[in-house]
Amino acid sequence: MTTRAPLGARLFLKDRPDWDAVTADDIAAGRAELARMLRSPVMRPIAGRPDRGARIEEHVLDLPGRRLTLRVHRPERGHDRLPLVLSFHGGGFITGTAAQNDWLNSGLAAALPAVVVAVEYRLAPEHPLPAPVDDGRDTLDRLAADPFGWGIDPARIAVVGESAGGTIAALLAQRSRTTGPAVAAQVLLYAALDWTAAMTDYPSVARNIGQPGLSAGELHLARRTALPPGFDPDSVSPLRTADLHGLPPALAVAGELDPACDHAREYVRRLREAGNDARYVGYPNAVHKFMSVPGLVRAARPARREIVDFLRAHLHAKTVAR
Repeated sequence: MTTRAPLGARLFLKDRPDWDAVTADDIAAGRAELARMLRSPVMRPIAGRPDRGARIEEHVLDLPGRRLTLRVHRPERGHDRLPLVLSFHGGGFITGTAAQNDWLNSGLAAALPAVVVAVEYRLAPEHPLPAPVDDGRDTLDRLAADPFGWGIDPARIAVVGESAGGTIAALLAQRSRTTGPAVAAQVLLYAALDWTAAMTDYPSVARNIGQPGLSAGELHLARRTALPPGFDPDSVSPLRTADLHGLPPALAVAGELDPACDHAREYVRRLREAGNDARYVGYPNAVHKFMSVPGLVRAARPARREIVDFLRAHLHAKTVAR
């Protein structure tokens, strides 16, 4: 018998039937609608209330040829030197916003404690791949030098990414072993890790047809929109990286009702095979995007505790988990 997602997730995250007909204008309208929803008080019980132990500010980072908005979560209590956790939202490289992860990121900032920076990276179709990955790389390089004076300890950096943002996080972790800055830990939340034509060939895609939160049609839309003609998808597919040795410890979290959960499961298998410290944690009744809707999926809270414990262990933070 197929497990059913929580009722709230089935109602709020229900799939649309016509992904093949989605246009660039539809994508732009969807982004605007998401921003409107996140500003609405009605969404707070669904998206979760930010942790009162952290304050949220926005800063602008000037990079060559573009300016990126950073959503910065810092603990209310003062600290001399703090780890940096760089966070990348999901949305298939075509939608999503840093604010959708306020509940998670503020909780991490308060509990670790750490400076947690969510990046408003550029999105397709206006800015196809590799632009989002370039934004992640350049942001990490700049913030490691603490240009805003937040008291960042460059020896304690972690990356966190959900869905497509997990692609960026995993690629930054891979890059860090050769060019730096060094990444001490990586957290991959229901990450999309294979952007080749085989991205929907994993057993979990067929197994979870009809579950809310993500569908094969949505994956195909993201792929054809985010990847420009002639672009090599292997270059942005962590699962296709041949050499995975020497990577930072990894925690991969996914819902077992998520079509993409086998991306994470397979990546962890390969990381461990290459001698890395890597662990997969699957939540039986959780769907894709569940960390962005903690009010609908109960697994979000134990998952956040799992993430806090993992990051604390690898960033040497000393506060008590919430």
